[in-house]
Amino acid sequence: MIIKDPYEMVEADYLFLESTYGNRLHRSFEDSKAELLEAIQYAVSNNEKVIIPAFALERTQEVLYLLGEFVLAGQLPDIPIYVDSPLAIKATQVFRRNKKYYDAAARAMLAEGFDPFNMPNLKFTTTTRESIKINNRKGPAIVISANGMCTAGRIKHHLKHNLWRRGASIVIVGFQAEGTTGRRIVEGAKSVNIFREPVAVRAKVFTIGGFSAHADQAGLLEWVGHLTDHSKPKVFAIHGEPVASETLAAKIRDQFNLDVHVPTRGEVLELGPRAVFPVKPSERISVDLRQNMLELTSNLETELTQLKELLASNKKEVSEDDLDKLKEIREDLQDLFPG
Repeated sequence: MIIKDPYEMVEADYLFLESTYGNRLHRSFEDSKAELLEAIQYAVSNNEKVIIPAFALERTQEVLYLLGEFVLAGQLPDIPIYVDSPLAIKATQVFRRNKKYYDAAARAMLAEGFDPFNMPNLKFTTTTRESIKINNRKGPAIVISANGMCTAGRIKHHLKHNLWRRGASIVIVGFQAEGTTGRRIVEGAKSVNIFREPVAVRAKVFTIGGFSAHADQAGLLEWVGHLTDHSKPKVFAIHGEPVASETLAAKIRDQFNLDVHVPTRGEVLELGPRAVFPVKPSERISVDLRQNMLELTSNLETELTQLKELLASNKKEVSEDDLDKLKEIREDLQDLFPG
């Protein structure tokens, strides 16, 4: 979501392939979105909070983007949305400054005049005092906080205050490694230790694997399939628990007849030179970029004229955030004409 999709690789000598979900399939993306909305509605109906442990880079921004889709569709209740992680807040600012890298769907959302990183009910809590106030506040809210596996950071405070509340929602949107607090919650523990004290798990837990940045087994096999028509790489199944890595390795051997190895801890691999293959970038559908830029420029001229008239008439309230947005637009335009 948000940024443009990467190109497929078609040539390789060696492939080190992650296998996080090498033995599992994700629920469909649409079903995952429906479950996120269900989790929000459940907590709101009980006047409780939605707690989302999320990694600061990319995952937090993608959750905000999905919440923005719900807002545009009129599906999200009017409740506060907190991003409670200094790193996630800084990362979100980077996303806001680099709209030129957005994909077509994200640009279409902006074209409607809606910025998921600047929603009216979105609140960025940078200080510890602001973070504490979230748990002192009564009523429903969505709290996105790091870290993603619930082992450190501000998320531990939010779990301490909400995990035991019947009617609250805990939404797991990323992989939970063995031994982490998040993994114990997902596996149905009745209580977990937070700050060395047992906390009962009474909130409803929603585990939504479809939002993971890690592809499932089918996605990994599909990706490997781009390579096999051009080269026969030696494959190493890494970054996964043993059962996931071994399962994926067996699938790749059976489906593509490739040599696959699952390295063990401490093992040393010596890689020698293999045949050199020229890398050919994937063919892409050509579009009339110049015509698109002309249309966007025309629309921008109209909108800037309207904004100038509003500012001159003193009918528009302005803030430092508004000024920052205009500066970002100017910087993006300067990137187009570096000379």
